[in-house]
Amino acid sequence: MNISSTEKLFTMFNETALVLQEELDCSFLEALAETGENLFQASILQEELSELTLKRLKKQYEEIDLEKYLNEDIRKAFQLVILKGMKENVQPNHQMTPDSVGMLIAYLVERFIKKPSFRLLDPAVGTGNLLMTILNHVHKEIAAVGVEIDDLLIKLAYVNANLQENPVQFFNQDSLEPLFIESVDAVVADLPIGFYPNDIRAADYQLQAKEGHSYSHHLFIEQSVRHTKPGGYLFFLIPNGLFESPQAGQLHEYLKEEVIIQGLMQLPNSMFRDKNSAKSILIVQKKGEEIKPPKQALLVNLPSLSNRQEMDKILVNIERWFQENKG
Repeated sequence: MNISSTEKLFTMFNETALVLQEELDCSFLEALAETGENLFQASILQEELSELTLKRLKKQYEEIDLEKYLNEDIRKAFQLVILKGMKENVQPNHQMTPDSVGMLIAYLVERFIKKPSFRLLDPAVGTGNLLMTILNHVHKEIAAVGVEIDDLLIKLAYVNANLQENPVQFFNQDSLEPLFIESVDAVVADLPIGFYPNDIRAADYQLQAKEGHSYSHHLFIEQSVRHTKPGGYLFFLIPNGLFESPQAGQLHEYLKEEVIIQGLMQLPNSMFRDKNSAKSILIVQKKGEEIKPPKQALLVNLPSLSNRQEMDKILVNIERWFQENKG
């Protein structure tokens, strides 16, 4: 990683966002979306700024030539500024997928999907960090689609994609409403955990709760499977207690009917605030003609991702699993 590039970009995003935040009297994250858009459009789009501010911003933008930066440097810098903004204004639905997890999911997408080009959906795209990590690390042609209900998060995702020149189709809507998109070959999602308040909408799903509100993460799984082609792969970041909840029996039956479980990778507890917020990566394949289950599912308990030696051993085992089960 080119530290100086990431630092230089971080400083520029941070300082220009602070200036816009004060002048426009908005939140830091809103100002960050504005400054990112300015940089991408190579012009200052806010007409109400003072002459002094315009000069100052123009000077800072001119010092950055995006062409000279790697996509990963841009993504990391933008992600760090978003994290800074989120710390100041914490909202429970504003959580970012950790970088190391994004890299791991990118590696799995690369290994499982054999096609040279494919369609990919992230139905809980947030600020786009997980999706951008995959687009930057998977060396295939990807037509990506991101769906997000939160106006600000999707604006940040859109700016994030533009700055890296990653072509993504974005939809600003509730992902559990009908999605008017073509079927995809793969889905990645850091599942939003909690109850879904719209019982009328939930009634359209097999996984609606028998009584009370349904789990939104269950409905996200079903919606993702619906929009995946037969034989397509889905990579979900799930809470470790997913199969222990009161509605787990229903989910189990649904998965048995619709998909083949390819693997489950438990992430190290050290990555999470506490044991209750720990997560795993669930890998499933939608059933279809000639789709055979693996001889055995890939079950992995990951060590600390910073422990290179242990991680190397695990990766060797994973590669062996691919050779034995995926040819």
